[in-house]
Amino acid sequence: MTTSLLETAPRSGNARRGVGRDRIENAILRIVRPIVIVLLLIVAVFPFYYMVLLSFRTLDSLLQEPGALWISLDEFDLSTYLDILAPVSAGGQGFIEFMRNSLLVALGTVVLSLLVAIPGSYAVSRLRFFGHRQVSALFLAVYFFPSILLAVPLFVVFTQIGLRGSLLGLLIVYVSQVVAVSIYTLRNYFATIPVSLEEAAAIDGCTRLQTMRKISIPLAMPAIVSNGLFIFMIAWNEFLFALLFLVERRESWTVSLGLSQLSGSIEVPTTVLMAGSVILTLPIVILFFASERLLVGGLTAGAEKG
Repeated sequence: MTTSLLETAPRSGNARRGVGRDRIENAILRIVRPIVIVLLLIVAVFPFYYMVLLSFRTLDSLLQEPGALWISLDEFDLSTYLDILAPVSAGGQGFIEFMRNSLLVALGTVVLSLLVAIPGSYAVSRLRFFGHRQVSALFLAVYFFPSILLAVPLFVVFTQIGLRGSLLGLLIVYVSQVVAVSIYTLRNYFATIPVSLEEAAAIDGCTRLQTMRKISIPLAMPAIVSNGLFIFMIAWNEFLFALLFLVERRESWTVSLGLSQLSGSIEVPTTVLMAGSVILTLPIVILFFASERLLVGGLTAGAEKG
């Protein structure tokens, strides 16, 4: 009896010390977590806020108070945006046309890439064929090649076939760049969908295509949306191939190419450059918040009942 009491006493003391340590750690985390979140928000949001602020200021007020972090409503000036969106024929920078080109290329890249990546990733994750274990690694290896290595061969080939200077050629290049990694990422998500759901659909008489369309794709929608957003961001912000293929035709420029030409000119005011940066960044931000619900959480939770 005495021995058991002596053995129990140290254990209870260790347990109390463990509970006390957990309480201290939880209290520290409750204090540190909001501080870290606020600091991260400041680091992420402040540069964009300052960029937007500069885009609404006049050049004179900027030169007088370059470090001002807020301005009155009377100081807001929309002429910068009017100048950057106006066509070149009217003395502007023609960013409306650049945005249209970027939107066409980005949306086309998303649609074509997903049309190839969805059935391709589903086939890799579900079908068993020779080399199906290695094919995913090959898709990922394609993405590891630096774009600069492909620039010169693609430039020569597209010049010979007459696609240099056209948005169609740029679209083909973007699709070839992102479809491999799209297949790799979607394949990993399709592999998490319970096979029993597809087996139940097959018992009900669904073909493989019907099963993919009615079962797998709806359940994989969060991954498909996030992948589409990733592709859109790449196509919208890409600069190297846009410069390589479109620099000779201003009417085919994308937003990133137009913004680079602004930043390289000494005649363009800083406020105009900041307005162009806002126009380049804002569609990505809006698209992210619009698709946030589909990006968060998996729709497979609770889909399979025991």
